Amino acid sequence: MANPKLERIPSMRDRVQDTLSAHRNELVSLLSRYVDQGKGILHPNNLIDELDNMVCDDEARIRLRDGPFSEVLKAAQEAIVLPPFVAVAIRPRPGVWEYVRVDISQLSVEELTVSEYLRFKEELVDGPSNDPYVLELDFEPFNANCPRSTRSSSIGNGVQFLNRQLSSNMFRNKDSLEPLLDFLRVHKYKGQALMLNDRIKSVSRLQSALLKAEEHISKLPPETLYTEFEYTFQGMGFERGWGDTAARVLEMMHLLLDILQAPDPSTLETFLGRVPMVFNVVILSPHGYFGQANVLGLPDTGGQIVYILDQVRALENEMLLRIQQQGLDFKPKILIVTRLIPDSKGTSCNQRLERVSGTEHTNILRVPFRSEHGILRKWISRFDVWPYLEKYAEDAASEIVAELQGFPDFIIGNYSDGNLVASLLAYKMGVTQCNIAHALEKTKYPDSDIYWKKFDEKYHFSCQFTADVLAMNNADFIITSTYQEIAGTDADV
Repeated sequence: MANPKLERIPSMRDRVQDTLSAHRNELVSLLSRYVDQGKGILHPNNLIDELDNMVCDDEARIRLRDGPFSEVLKAAQEAIVLPPFVAVAIRPRPGVWEYVRVDISQLSVEELTVSEYLRFKEELVDGPSNDPYVLELDFEPFNANCPRSTRSSSIGNGVQFLNRQLSSNMFRNKDSLEPLLDFLRVHKYKGQALMLNDRIKSVSRLQSALLKAEEHISKLPPETLYTEFEYTFQGMGFERGWGDTAARVLEMMHLLLDILQAPDPSTLETFLGRVPMVFNVVILSPHGYFGQANVLGLPDTGGQIVYILDQVRALENEMLLRIQQQGLDFKPKILIVTRLIPDSKGTSCNQRLERVSGTEHTNILRVPFRSEHGILRKWISRFDVWPYLEKYAEDAASEIVAELQGFPDFIIGNYSDGNLVASLLAYKMGVTQCNIAHALEKTKYPDSDIYWKKFDEKYHFSCQFTADVLAMNNADFIITSTYQEIAGTDADV
């Protein structure tokens, strides 16, 4: 039997070119309708409506709908019209984009790079430009070894993707286990060594110590407290952090033995997730009236505050449980860092420190906005905070260190302003940063990315969109509530 022939999937450019070849008159008629509207941006509904409104027989319209060009229209997110050109941004699946431009006068089709498409789009506002040195920021990984997901199914599964990469490296190259050993050996909190001490100096020594410890602990009742065999374990090279009972310590050691023998993503994720690493957390939410009473309904004050207050209560309970199960007696600290507003309209927003109700270790820490004229006393809109945030980050860093008596282990940003301050603090302190978008203003105002000047006097989108780009790319990871927040649906961004 003959081997099946592998055929290349046609690109979007190929589909347009094939349609031009097979149904030239119909496609030219459709594209001419786009061009006749003059320069501007056409959205998906505009593109489909013009197909329905074409003056031609039903059979011609059906040929366009059922031919290769239908896939282009279904996946098109926008079209830029600069007569005689029509450039289309096409998203065949989440995370994958292609750009095609058609010259109606020449009936030619070309594929565009991202840069070429953006340059063409900017001509809507700026007109033609021959400047070869336009500033262009490329946030693609510049290290060839940087893990890169290439499948749409990896979107939203970043932790699993990275653990697959890491476990694969460990399996292929045993030297890749050395960084894990080094981390476990130097890991400490408040001067107290955790996990391993200096008695274990190599991966082979770790493996033999784990087997010896496994033999010892297997003879103990599962509920035996770690304190009852702590001294023996220290002599083997182990410190606190493995668990609070013999059963939990044994389970943790089995996980590490499995990783040393044959690493797999699930085991690696479970083990790393149980290593004690997060004791102090800072959560940024600068704008609005952040309080626990009499604030909802005030400007810029709503769901984000409710979200964070619910989040910290759950987070504190989870941290207390994990620290206990890790066999440690540290107390976690969570700080919600927001703005102090002296003229607080009868709320608690003029108090520097406020305990969150229903918690024992979580406080709201308020830091004022300052300028060269002193402290800003009144509320200002979230769209007007940008001139104050760099100084605010400096002041907040000092207040955070004073409250925690050191750096946090983890910083969470919220919304554009909080994410930018989180980026500045994470960079300054060298700690892990997480972002939560809540809302991206660019999606609320159609075409505001290209016509941002129209909105800038009121909304200062030039600052906000720049802050979003910098903060989102600076974050170690980003949390969303749904897949749609990351990649939309198959049809829409």
